[in-house]
Amino acid sequence: MTESSCSLDDAVVVKDILARLKACSSAEDFFTELKVKYDPKVLGPARLHILKRMGQHLAGEDLEDMPDRVVAARARTFLERAYEDFVTSSPLKERVFKVLKDHDPSRPVKPGEAFVSFDEILAPIPPKA
Repeated sequence: MTESSCSLDDAVVVKDILARLKACSSAEDFFTELKVKYDPKVLGPARLHILKRMGQHLAGEDLEDMPDRVVAARARTFLERAYEDFVTSSPLKERVFKVLKDHDPSRPVKPGEAFVSFDEILAPIPPKA
């Protein structure tokens, strides 16, 4: 694990937190900025899924009018929650992104859906007449 666990007051610099979060360019930047512990083995393969899930949690929040301290606390809580989803599950099970939701193998394919099975790809091409 990286980063230490401590209270929001001691860990996260709350001044201008929203601007600093918007400037983050990697998943690790978000975890570092919000002082959230993570295992690189979990974060590595699920980084985009974790950030997308965090964004889904934040989507209903009007952060612009909230005090920095509240924004920092909510962002940290939502990042921790999103991360935990992928500690106990996987991107394929969580299906955060539309492409994974649309191509759920347990869901029956409807007529007319654009789906090509692996068997169809591997099937020999019939000779032209």
